Amino acid sequence: MGGQETASGVNVSTGDEQVLSSHLTTVFLPIVYIIVFVVGLPTNALAIWVFVFRTKKKHPSSIYMANLALADLLFVIWVPLKIAYHLNNNNWTYGHGLCKVLVAFFYGNMYCSIAFIACISAQRYWAVVYPLSRPQRANAVAVTISVVVWAAVWLLTIPLYLYDQEVYVTNLNISTCHDVTKLSQKNMAVGYFLTLGTLGFVAPTVVCIISYVLMLKALRNSMADPTIAKKRRKAVVLIVIVLVMFLVCFTPSNIMLLVHYTLLLDEANNNLYNLYVSTLCLASLNSCLDPFIYYFISEDFRDHVKNTFLCRSEKTVERMRVSFRALKYSKKSNTSTSDSGNTQSTES
Repeated sequence: MGGQETASGVNVSTGDEQVLSSHLTTVFLPIVYIIVFVVGLPTNALAIWVFVFRTKKKHPSSIYMANLALADLLFVIWVPLKIAYHLNNNNWTYGHGLCKVLVAFFYGNMYCSIAFIACISAQRYWAVVYPLSRPQRANAVAVTISVVVWAAVWLLTIPLYLYDQEVYVTNLNISTCHDVTKLSQKNMAVGYFLTLGTLGFVAPTVVCIISYVLMLKALRNSMADPTIAKKRRKAVVLIVIVLVMFLVCFTPSNIMLLVHYTLLLDEANNNLYNLYVSTLCLASLNSCLDPFIYYFISEDFRDHVKNTFLCRSEKTVERMRVSFRALKYSKKSNTSTSDSGNTQSTES
């Protein structure tokens, strides 16, 4: 939202006053962010622990998912500042610098998450269509792409440090953080966020949709084989769930971002700001939903999580596997011996 600049700050409109004083921003938003923090912090920390310390055989999916968990965790650890800000009636008391850092991390990690979800989508398509590709080379490519994504997103967040994010609202006697844009900085903010929304959301969304459509087509062609049909159906359901979650969490917020800054550019009456901040809050829910997606995507991840909760070390798990294999081999040997004895008996 924008407003009329004065010597001491900015005067916002009556409608904007109502939004900044409403229960939506001072009660509902902090409640949602508290849920995001309480669920997202331990689940993403556990996910990183599993991917980094418990997963021995690294593959592209685990590399991308580890980076996605890191992006979500970096987002979640800053959420308490947003909670405190909204509970304090949208009054920012932590200084200009920390406000800029919070905004940069908020958008940086949101678009990092979008980018890594697109990477996971493309990689899963590649794994379905080309299952015999070299794992070591694929891992090297995944690491390189991950570094490029982090570098690109953090370069894109640099402009957020170049203009005022904290703005004093004179008619409410509060200092807002990223809720009000000075008209003198309007053009920079509008150009930046329209570019960020297009590059950070539209391009990865196209990658996700194309990857999943082609993957569904490839899976459908193999449904005729009854031995793999059940596994393929599970993969199709998972694809649909991930795509729907992606679209529900990120599409409304990015559409509203583009609409909000377009209206700000035209200096039109913007009665949609409450919807804009609500959809941004909805996007944050993705940070606590992603770990559950890992749980359903990867059987190894499920096993590692169970072993972590049961306090089983890798050595213990390996001994259990060896014992299970030995028991299984022993049963097979006994069965073979029994069958051989029955055959001899029949022949005699």
